[in-house]
Amino acid sequence: MPKKKKTKKDGQLVIRIAKEERDRFISLCDEMDSSAAREIRLFIRDFVARHETEQG
Repeated sequence: MPKKKKTKKDGQLVIRIAKEERDRFISLCDEMDSSAAREIRLFIRDFVARHETEQG
């Protein structure tokens, strides 16, 4: 099976959230054998795809 081509990640998004929310999110990601960055990227991709089709 061919490997997926990795895209260069050259943008950054800084958000402010409560420390308790951040800590719980990171803990849940760890429990799911994932990373916070990966889950946020997935959320953003899904959000954009869903809303682009609604407006397109």
